[in-house]
Amino acid sequence: MPRTTAADAAVNRLARSQLRLATTRQLRATGLSPSTAARRCASGGPWQRLLPGVVLIQTGDPDARQRLLGAVLYAVTARGAGACPVEGAEAGPSAGPSVGPSAGPGAGPGAMSGATAVLTGEAALALYGVRGVATDRAEVLVASRRSLRDTSYVRLRRTTRWPPTLLVNGIPCVRPVRAASDFARHEPSADRVRAVLANTVQRASCHPEDLRAELRASHALRNPALRAVIHELRVGVRSIAEGETRDVLTAARVPPALWNPTLLTASGAFLARPDAYWPYAGVALEVDSEEYHLGITAYRATLRRRLLLESHGVDVVSAVPALVRDHPQELVAAVLTKLRLAEARKDRPSVVVRPHP
Repeated sequence: MPRTTAADAAVNRLARSQLRLATTRQLRATGLSPSTAARRCASGGPWQRLLPGVVLIQTGDPDARQRLLGAVLYAVTARGAGACPVEGAEAGPSAGPSVGPSAGPGAGPGAMSGATAVLTGEAALALYGVRGVATDRAEVLVASRRSLRDTSYVRLRRTTRWPPTLLVNGIPCVRPVRAASDFARHEPSADRVRAVLANTVQRASCHPEDLRAELRASHALRNPALRAVIHELRVGVRSIAEGETRDVLTAARVPPALWNPTLLTASGAFLARPDAYWPYAGVALEVDSEEYHLGITAYRATLRRRLLLESHGVDVVSAVPALVRDHPQELVAAVLTKLRLAEARKDRPSVVVRPHP
């Protein structure tokens, strides 16, 4: 057992307030001597050094949240920065970064303009619930004038455009639109950019126009691939499977469709939101991922949606992403046949179409 000190009560309060993490500066502020902290972080001791200047006050491995908050704390305290992620946070023996209690993505205080370091990129998107992103690396925004070095899993991104900052699960983060923009600027894989931006729009209530404005402000729209991704998001594409399907149809000169429109009954009741819809022909295209249709409940819901569409006169073409990739000519032929047959129809579907906003 480590020898107790008069500072331990303050250390425990500090640990409880920020996911059992503390900076060496905060530990000194509690009255704990540097030699005692070093002894507790030594091999076999009850603490460990997570990053330079950041202590994990436990013996077990850090979880994802602790690693991400630790990255922010490192960026805050390294080389003479302020002692807290939020400047002006209450000082004192038990005061720590103003990370507050765990909160959901939509919770927490409002913007915190005094932040000196904030999580961005993939790790921030993961906290917002975006699929297809990882937390093994933490990108942290810091002011451009600060001279810091990357360390371990922490990657520092300097900026002259300081963003609004929110607490997400107790960790200072940029908004989803900025996190997605920072990710897209530095990600070399065009396919990953396409997938992550689509998932961000779909999962994090991020409007494509806001994302476009953020990318323009960072000068990232000079990249033609990013411009293409933003364009397909603006026309309503909301997944990489839909984007690939649109590519196939466009290359084959299939007439343009509405993507993810809302179809209503004549009385105004919600009917369905097909992936693509040709309103002049009453033809819908559904590209259903196998990943989300493995269970009987999801499969039945898919069949019922198609029955509802057919019962209102909508002709449905069904496919899965693998068929779109492996047999694109068959998809094109099926859609073109449906569109051609629709020309001979005397009636039109009894649906009201609302394009994707």
